[in-house]
Formats: sequence, C-alpha cells, structure tokens
Amino acid sequence: MKEEKNIAIIFAGGTGSRMGADLPKQFLKIYGKEIIIHTLEKFQYNNNIDLIYVGCIDNYITLLEELVQKYQITKIPIGGIIPGGTTGQDTIYKILKKAREDNSGNSICLIHDGVRPLITNKVINDNIESVKKYGSSITATKAFETPIISLDGTSIDKVLERNTVYTAQAPQSFRLDDIIKAHKKIRNTKDGYNNPKIVDSCSLMMECGNKVHLIEGNRGNIKVTTVEDYITLLGNLSIKDHEQIIKLSERK
Repeated sequence: MKEEKNIAIIFAGGTGSRMGADLPKQFLKIYGKEIIIHTLEKFQYNNNIDLIYVGCIDNYITLLEELVQKYQITKIPIGGIIPGGTTGQDTIYKILKKAREDNSGNSICLIHDGVRPLITNKVINDNIESVKKYGSSITATKAFETPIISLDGTSIDKVLERNTVYTAQAPQSFRLDDIIKAHKKIRNTKDGYNNPKIVDSCSLMMECGNKVHLIEGNRGNIKVTTVEDYITLLGNLSIKDHEQIIKLSERK
C-alpha cells in the first residue's frame, strides 16, 4: 500500500507573453536566482512537504533539471518534472496524474504557481491542516480596496461589500484522488477546460459540486504576471526586506 504524502504540485508551464521578456517569466532572475527556484526552495525547506512535482515547458525541462541539481532541490523525484499541457489546467492534470502513479490517492497535494515565490511556511502548513480537517484549502486574502463590477468596462454596475470579498491565491489544496476525479469530470464535459467558469482549481472543484474551505494567506504572496509584478517582487526579495516581510506575515 502506497504511503500518504504531502505533495507540492508546481505548475511552471507559462510562456510569459505578458512580460514581454526573452525567457518565460519563471526563469527570470531575482538577485541571481531564477524565480522558479525561489518558489521551489520554499517547499524544499518546509519540513511538512515530502515531494515536489513540477510541470514545465518542454523546451525548458533540461534547463530546469540543471537548476534543480545546482540548487539541490532534492524533493523532486526522478521523472518529477513533467512537460506542460495545452492549457494551465491541462498541465496541472498531467502533474497530478504523475503524482498519483507514485503515491497514495489520499495524499495531500498543494497546487501552486511557479511564479508565486513569497509564500510562507505558515501558509503551507495551514493548507495541509485544512485539507486534513475539511478536505480542501483555498488560500485567499481579504479585499482592502472597494471591489466593483463593470460589465462593459466603462461604467459601474455594482459596488460589492468589501467585508465579504476575498482574492483567491495559491496554494489550492486537496486530496489527490478528489482533485483528479474533478478534472476527469470536467474533461468529459462539452466545454472541458474552455468553460469560462473554470479559472483555477477552486472553481474547477466547485463546478463539480464540491464545497471548498478558505484559509487566509499573506498579501505579499503575489503571482508574477506583469513587469510591475516583477518590480514588486524585486523589492520584496531584497535581502534586508525579505526577512522582515516573512516575520510580519507570520505574526498571528
């Protein structure tokens, strides 16, 4: 019988087209180290994470393997770097299937962006505990500015109550068999991953009728998508500021 594990599922298959860079954004460097390595190290050095699986652009797998060896990311097993799929969700599904081949379906998987490196140990640990207790964990932060809805992008249709609005982040975490079952169900529908309601693992699970549990994350845990995000990350990962950011985000 396969042993239950706590597994990080990292998807780093994006091309970074919105960044306008020569490299996919996950391979851009911050202080001499690639963003994807900053992210992987957070799971490598967390005592509760047993294994890491990564989805990567096919042409960059060799580079990632070299970086993993250079920075001694030892929790990635042999064959644990998987070529990405046709979409983000397809990439995640391929990683999940590979993880399931090697591990118990009752294992906990934390699905995380490869370009979201400011995650804290507390958020990782809280995700694991939430899945143990509730079967799921969606990392989110409260809205600090007033959220509005505009259907046409020129006029305001509705102002939402800020106290009830959260922004979903990552990790989004589940039992391995539960999330794979949801993927299979969606893939067998007419629209599949093209369903506009499916934007992440949380919405995928909810579309399949599953209730998901929210935990509070750290606001600094940004996803690097634009040049502005990269500049923010550059500031947050400076040696002096980074230690203080982590201390403040873990004060509870």
